[in-house]
Amino acid sequence: MILFLRHLWWCVIVLFSLTSCYYTHSDQEDHWTITDQSEVDSVNFYIDHHYWCGFNFQATDSICLQPYPSASEKTSSLENSYYYQPSVINKNDQLVVAQVVYLPSDTTDSVWVKVARDQLTQGWVHESTLLKSVVPDDPISKFIYHFSDRRAVYFIFLLGIAVLFWLVQSVRHKRFRLVHFRDIPSFYPTLLCLCVSGSATIYGSIQRFVPTTWVEFYYHPTFNPFNPDIPFILGLFLFSVWFMLIVGVAVVEEMRRQDDLGDQLWYLSSLLGVCMVLYLVFTLTTPYYIGYPLLVVYWIFAIRQYWIHRPTHMLCGLCHKPILRKGKCPYCGAINE
Repeated sequence: MILFLRHLWWCVIVLFSLTSCYYTHSDQEDHWTITDQSEVDSVNFYIDHHYWCGFNFQATDSICLQPYPSASEKTSSLENSYYYQPSVINKNDQLVVAQVVYLPSDTTDSVWVKVARDQLTQGWVHESTLLKSVVPDDPISKFIYHFSDRRAVYFIFLLGIAVLFWLVQSVRHKRFRLVHFRDIPSFYPTLLCLCVSGSATIYGSIQRFVPTTWVEFYYHPTFNPFNPDIPFILGLFLFSVWFMLIVGVAVVEEMRRQDDLGDQLWYLSSLLGVCMVLYLVFTLTTPYYIGYPLLVVYWIFAIRQYWIHRPTHMLCGLCHKPILRKGKCPYCGAINE
């Protein structure tokens, strides 16, 4: 009986997790009455495409706008439209969605979007063309866009810094510090690595199982992990990000206690490099289910390494350098009792 209840409890948890991975949209009563093929249901379009009229974008590339959604078709919803000469939207221009129409006869893209930069610069463009050249006008969305686009560059840059400081430190001291192997006297670096790997696994799970949840977050981001309007898995991801930032600040504070500035810079750069490697590994392996057992193995390895090579937290009373045990200090010779 106990075994059955245990299995039942796990089934409930799994079902709860799966049902809490999607945004809940209120059943609004502002659906348009479909009287023409060009008209679009506003609520359904917002749920499926994550934006609607009045949504703000920023151009990431130049966009050529047309005066009408089709050179051969002018739907009844456009009878009162003014004729505009073809306009060009430049990079970094602010745009607003003015209208959306649906043209089933268009074989390229049946959805046309009217965007406007100002009263004189506005026009129509295929939705597929628009979304390739814009980003939601929100700081979080812009960060996601640039980070996703250039993460390989950032990784190579951080790895280059780590290698540079490794060479400098090797020449100077013939030794260096590295998390999991020759760590500083603190658990925070190991905790940061655990948090980064866990957060990357959650992110990979979202991309694999509920990608629409991430798209909705991309269009309507928030920093609040306790927002009742976001799914549980996304709230968990945001909480892990906040926790990661707090632990990162604690690592920097711990490094300030180190005397050698070169050691501080080397350790922080190498720690950033390790975190980037963990992020890439678990983000790329989780969609193939390899990331989950790999995460368990890595967490066991990280905690075991810290336990085996756990640094001392005792300091000499005279020179204030770390010592392994009470007694004579190996640096200044003082007796610590």
